[in-house]
Amino acid sequence: MTEEKNLQLERLVFFTDAVVAIAITLLALELKIDATNGHLTFAMLYENWHKFAAFLLSFVSIAIFWKKHHEFFKFIKSVDDKLFWYNLGWLLFIALLPFTTSLISSYFSDTAAMFSYCLNTFLITLFQNQIWDYVAGKPDFIKKELNVKTNHDNKVVSNVAMLNGLLATVTSLFSPIIAFIILLLRFPMIVAATSRFKYRGRN
Repeated sequence: MTEEKNLQLERLVFFTDAVVAIAITLLALELKIDATNGHLTFAMLYENWHKFAAFLLSFVSIAIFWKKHHEFFKFIKSVDDKLFWYNLGWLLFIALLPFTTSLISSYFSDTAAMFSYCLNTFLITLFQNQIWDYVAGKPDFIKKELNVKTNHDNKVVSNVAMLNGLLATVTSLFSPIIAFIILLLRFPMIVAATSRFKYRGRN
């Protein structure tokens, strides 16, 4: 039974890695510049800055989401149907991110495009948070190597990322540009929160 559970966990992790790799590769397909006169100029590169900004944010976001997912599963030793569906929900919105990235690449200042992108990001953070909250509440799913500090830090990072995504989603209805900036600030927000809410108890 234990070997079967380990096989299910390994297959879930391998499948997740494959989907993330495909999603992060698809992002580059939107980096297209149409040169009307057949020649590329520096002005054209500057005029398409939003495409590069959208690509960079999404690339870094997927990379960090994957890194955090990898850190989660270093401590997970078992999987059940509920964890499977949480992980699949996380993958659904990871796989959707190249599409919503293409929306803001083409319609950067449009509310509908930025709202879709921010909502997509928020839903990734929501499922990421659900994955950790679920396994952290089931001691038989967690390896004994996990200590209280690591559990605390994972919860802080997941909650701050989710709060950032929610704030950006709401803000996108009023100011798409500010919403994008809020998403850019997710990483310094996480660093600041990790330092501010540092675990001070015993491991």
